[in-house]
Amino acid sequence: MVGKVPLDILKKYIFTRIGVRDPDVIIGPKYGEDSAIINLDDKVLVVHVDPITGAIEWLGWLAVHIASNDIAVTGAKPRWLLDVLYLPENAPEDLIDKLTSQIDEAAKEIGAMIVGGHSEYTPGLRRPIISMTAMGVVPRNKYVTTAGVNPGDVIIMTKTAAIEGTAILATDFREILLEKGVGEDIIRKASRFMKMVSVVKEALKLAELGVHAMHDPTEGGILGGLAEMAYASEVLIEVWEDKIPIAEETKILCEALNIDPLKLISSGVLLAALPKDKVEEALNELRRLGIRAEVIGLASKGKGVILHRTSGEKEVVEEYVPDELFRLWKELEIKHD
Repeated sequence: MVGKVPLDILKKYIFTRIGVRDPDVIIGPKYGEDSAIINLDDKVLVVHVDPITGAIEWLGWLAVHIASNDIAVTGAKPRWLLDVLYLPENAPEDLIDKLTSQIDEAAKEIGAMIVGGHSEYTPGLRRPIISMTAMGVVPRNKYVTTAGVNPGDVIIMTKTAAIEGTAILATDFREILLEKGVGEDIIRKASRFMKMVSVVKEALKLAELGVHAMHDPTEGGILGGLAEMAYASEVLIEVWEDKIPIAEETKILCEALNIDPLKLISSGVLLAALPKDKVEEALNELRRLGIRAEVIGLASKGKGVILHRTSGEKEVVEEYVPDELFRLWKELEIKHD
């Protein structure tokens, strides 16, 4: 098994074993909520930690942006970062140089500082892993959660599905794609998707407008992100496949590797729930930022996610959506063992 730990295991062993309960913790370990929110009187401290385990080429870059995205979707600007580098035992110095250069560049891009961390050579690792902690503050009456979706809300999505996944496929699976007949130009264009993984700018703008909920869909892709919003909010979210934008490069790579793009890691996409009377304003503000956004679904009373496929079928989405990237890694590891 690879990827996120299934929800039943989280409920049984993780969410209930949290040490001494602190009354200043507004949001702690909870399904669908990626950041802790801690009371600081008139402000709250937002803290998130994320490991990057499914990428190699852009590992340092992703570590900063993925963790920072989960801070930004609460309405807080990411300010402080702590990174833990787990390196293979024989990792060369130039690998460390590459990873830390990427981390430094990405942190400067969002205006955050690396304030600490840890680095070690770790036995048994086949490839490096980074765990990144990000922090920020926001006024107490301004923070946004994943679980804030209300019946009647409209669901909007920025950019195109599987942004991070597309870039990872193009870089880490390049040779396999070439063998399957995917052209060099498509792979090159797809690899550039990595520059779109940040949602900080658009998340902070939407937070200003007063959205009800926001989420950065990572593992499990668009459907995984929608499931976390729906089940955490205890609402039913219906989405239509033909309304979900998918880049042509993503379609080509996913078809070659037999992957569902709606279940492929999608950092760079922002999912937001907002009342109908704010939709047009939100879409216009995003356009001014140069960011594509589309209405993809609606929330109503009920619980869960229903995807209306273009085939006419209705797909009920479970709480836990396994990511296609990890399935692909697993299949390749088995093939090469």
